[in-house]
Amino acid sequence: MTQRSGLALAVLALLVEEPMHPYRMQQLLRERGKGDVVNVGQRSQLYKTIDRLARDGLIAEHVTERDSTRPERTVYALTADGHETAQEWTQEMLTAPRQDFPEFVVGLAYLPLLHPDVVARAVATRLSTLRTRLAATRAGLDGIRDQLPRVVLVEGEYQVAMFTAEIAWVEALAEDLRTGALHWDHEWMVRMATGQVPLSGD
Repeated sequence: MTQRSGLALAVLALLVEEPMHPYRMQQLLRERGKGDVVNVGQRSQLYKTIDRLARDGLIAEHVTERDSTRPERTVYALTADGHETAQEWTQEMLTAPRQDFPEFVVGLAYLPLLHPDVVARAVATRLSTLRTRLAATRAGLDGIRDQLPRVVLVEGEYQVAMFTAEIAWVEALAEDLRTGALHWDHEWMVRMATGQVPLSGD
């Protein structure tokens, strides 16, 4: 069975609309802002995904377009199994939270490897990036909110909510670093590693 992925679902969803060739798929995903949701930047990855879906019978070659002014283009169509799989994947993605192991959380887990001042600068940079992305996402939503039904905008609303929540949390972390409420040093780490610092609640 084909491994579930965001890009694979995006391909299946496009083919629910009509048969199309890979170039058109990538073009539509970008035009619709789905590049913030799935990785459509690398065409090679899209072609690998399409090959995998075709191999597993979820999509099939529909027709080959031939034009003397450009290379041949294979148009793909959705199969019955592909349509069913697209529905199953969508339901699964909505139902079960997935452990994605985000790098930011890994960085937090090993915070003591860095000096607090270094962490503070890194956090400040992250905050700046998050605020920029939040502003861009909000602007994008505001620009099309009156033109499209909400059902095709909910992922943008979710992104705004997630950016807002992360910004609030990281701002609190930055403040604790600034005031010294969150602090550590090498000596403290050595004492903790050797059991000289009691764990919270001991």
